[in-house]
Amino acid sequence: MSPVWLSVLVVGAATIAFKATGPVLLGRRQLPAWLAGPVGFLAPAVLAALVVTQAVGGHGELVVDARLAGLGAGAIAVALRAPLLAVIVVAAATAALVRLAS
Repeated sequence: MSPVWLSVLVVGAATIAFKATGPVLLGRRQLPAWLAGPVGFLAPAVLAALVVTQAVGGHGELVVDARLAGLGAGAIAVALRAPLLAVIVVAAATAALVRLAS
């Protein structure tokens, strides 16, 4: 087995163990109210950070290119309450057109 696949398996096992820790430790108990609120904001915050990093991140620098235009067009489509498939098509088409023009 190559070191890469070994790393993938180890990280996968660690992820499963980490995700199982919460239900195992809490059982059927509810999270305390002071903790339940902030936990609800973790997933959107991490997703937003990943999107921004992928949209404008380069190798240690900010990159403004077609990805950012696609993200902006997608954000406008979301604000207009377009269906998810339409948002994806609008963002991809915008990024493709900007790349074609440049």
